[in-house]
Amino acid sequence: MSGYNPQAAQHPVFARRTALQAGAVGLLGLGMNHLDALHAATRVEGKYTPVEPTAKACIYIFLSGGLAQQDSFDLKPQAPAEIRGDFQPIATQTPGIEICEHLPLLAQRSNDWSVVRSLTHPTNGHTLGHYFMLTGRSVANPGFVGDRKPRPGDWPSIASIVGDAIPPRNDNLPPAVVLPERLVHWSGGVIPGAYGGQMGRRRDPFFIEASPYGDPMWRGAYPEYTFPNQSKKPPGSPDARTYQAPNLKLPQGLSPKRMDRRLDLLASIDDQRRAMERSAEGRSYDLHRQSAISLLSNQKVQQAFDVTRADDKIQERYGRNSFGWSLLMAYRLVSAGVNLVQVNLGNNETWDTHGDAFPRLKNKLFPPTDRALCALMDDLKNSGQFDSTLIVMGSEFGRTPKISHLTDTFFGPGRDHWGAVQSVFFAGGGVRGGTVIGSSDKQAGYPAADPQTPDSMAATIYHALGIPKTAAWYDDTGRPHHIYTGVPIDGLLG
Repeated sequence: MSGYNPQAAQHPVFARRTALQAGAVGLLGLGMNHLDALHAATRVEGKYTPVEPTAKACIYIFLSGGLAQQDSFDLKPQAPAEIRGDFQPIATQTPGIEICEHLPLLAQRSNDWSVVRSLTHPTNGHTLGHYFMLTGRSVANPGFVGDRKPRPGDWPSIASIVGDAIPPRNDNLPPAVVLPERLVHWSGGVIPGAYGGQMGRRRDPFFIEASPYGDPMWRGAYPEYTFPNQSKKPPGSPDARTYQAPNLKLPQGLSPKRMDRRLDLLASIDDQRRAMERSAEGRSYDLHRQSAISLLSNQKVQQAFDVTRADDKIQERYGRNSFGWSLLMAYRLVSAGVNLVQVNLGNNETWDTHGDAFPRLKNKLFPPTDRALCALMDDLKNSGQFDSTLIVMGSEFGRTPKISHLTDTFFGPGRDHWGAVQSVFFAGGGVRGGTVIGSSDKQAGYPAADPQTPDSMAATIYHALGIPKTAAWYDDTGRPHHIYTGVPIDGLLG
C-alpha cells in the first residue's frame, strides 16, 4: 500500500562509477542553489494507523496573483454589470455545472474534476495570502513578519510536510519538487510559505529553477502569451526569458577518468571542510551530494527535465510556453516517482488582474492554462495514473465582486484582492468528478454554504495521500506538531 510509512527511509548506496558524475553538479545548470534545496526526507518517528490512500502523488498548481472566481469557475450572470463582468457561462459535460466560456477544454472534461466555490481566509494581502495557501494554514505563526523573507520560524509548506511524511516512491528522486521557479516579488523579496520553515532547511522542497527571474514587469506564459504588468507603462525591453531546465548530463569531453580525478580533489576538499564543520548543516551536505548523484544517474529524470525538446505532438498538446512546459515536466516527474510537485503557473502575481482583466484572462491566461491542464489530465488518464494522482489548483485569494478602474495604469477595468472567497479546482486522486462543493453568495463575495479554509484544502491533500490524522511533523528542536489543522473537505473524495 502506498501512503504514509513511519519507517525511516535510507538513501541508496551508489557504486563509485555512478558517483563519478557527482562532481559534474557544479559544472551544470544544477548549481548549488539547487543542492541547497535538495534534502533527504526522514520519516516521522512513532507508529500510526495507516490510512488507505486515494492518491500516490499530488500536483499542486499555484496561480500566483489571484484567480477571479466570478470570471472562471463561479460566474454570476444574473448579477449587475459592475459585478458579473464581460464573460458568459457555458454548459459543461456535467448537467448543472457552468464555467467561463474561455475554458472550453475543461468544460468538456467536467466529469473528471470538481470545484470548491467557498474557500475563504482572512487576508487580502499577497504575501500573507500566499503564506496561507502554500502552508495550508489560516493563521500565521507567532512572530510572522510578512516582509517577503522566508524565516526559520515559518510554518512548513504543504510540499515540505508531504515530502517528510510520505516515503519516496523512487529513492533516486526528491520527495517534493517546486517548479519552474521560486516566487520572487518584483521588489526582489522572496515570498515565504514554500519552504521547510520550522522543520528546518533540510525539509525544503527541491526547486527546479527552469524559468529565470528576468524583468518582473513581464507576466504570462512566455514566449507565446507574454504581457506587461502595467499596460500603460510597459517595460522598455522585450521579455527575453528562455525556459531551460537543468542539464543533467556530463559535459562533452569530460570522461569518467577525468571526472574520477576531479572527484578525488572534491573528496579532499570535503575532508578538510568536514574537519572544520561538524554542524547539522555540515553533516547534511553528504545527503545533498548523494541526492544529486541520484538525479544525474536517472534517465527518467533527465527526460523529465528536457521538456522544451519533447516530441512536437506532445508540445502541441501542452503548448510551447512556460505553462505547458511546466505541466509537462510535472507529469513526467510524477510518472518517475515524485510524491508532490508544486507548479507555479506564472511568475509572482501573474494572475493579479487589477486592470485589463478581461482581455488578459481571455487572450493571455486562460488559453495556455486550459490547454496545458487538459493535456496533463489526458496524459494521466491515458497512462493509468489519473486515479492515483491528485490535482489541486488555487491562488492566494480571489478577486473583488465589484469591478474597479485604475485609469493611470490600465486601459480597462479589473478586480482587486479578495480573501473572503475563491474557487479551488480538484481532479484525479479519488476526487468525485462533476461535483461542486460549497457556494458563494449572489455577488461571489462571501461563502453562502459549506465554507472551507486553506487548512481543509491541505487536510484533503494529506488524507488523499494516506497520511493519518494522528501524524505529526517535528521542528528543529524535536517538538511534535499536528500535520492536520483542519478536516478534509466533505464530499470531495470518493
